[in-house]
Amino acid sequence: MQGDFPENENVSRPLIAAVDDDFRLRESIESLLESAGYEPAIFSSAEEFLNSGILATAACVITDVRMPGIDGFELHRRISARRPEVPVIFISAHVNPESRPMALCQGAFEFLYKPFDAAELLKTVQSALSKSHSK
Repeated sequence: MQGDFPENENVSRPLIAAVDDDFRLRESIESLLESAGYEPAIFSSAEEFLNSGILATAACVITDVRMPGIDGFELHRRISARRPEVPVIFISAHVNPESRPMALCQGAFEFLYKPFDAAELLKTVQSALSKSHSK
């Protein structure tokens, strides 16, 4: 994956936002995205993300389902209302038989269960970016 982006600092890297209330997971996702050549923007809550202004330039959003305050489903609705072309990838540690189908039915790009494989997340992000650029 690293070879996909030139080392030239003038080349813009896709900005990938990740929203999760788990500090360790945020750090892990940030490191993973950086190592793959993306520009990560990490947030501890949906409110923090929505107030940051990052949505205007985000190429993709990764969000947890269950978070205090605004949950992942409501965040997805707000993203879709403002920038419907931005792919949203859900992640969740809670296996609920209704969550995945509901997210996908509402237009989420993918729904991964924690713990997920780093390569699986990167492949999903890459697919989401490829699909959104082909529209």
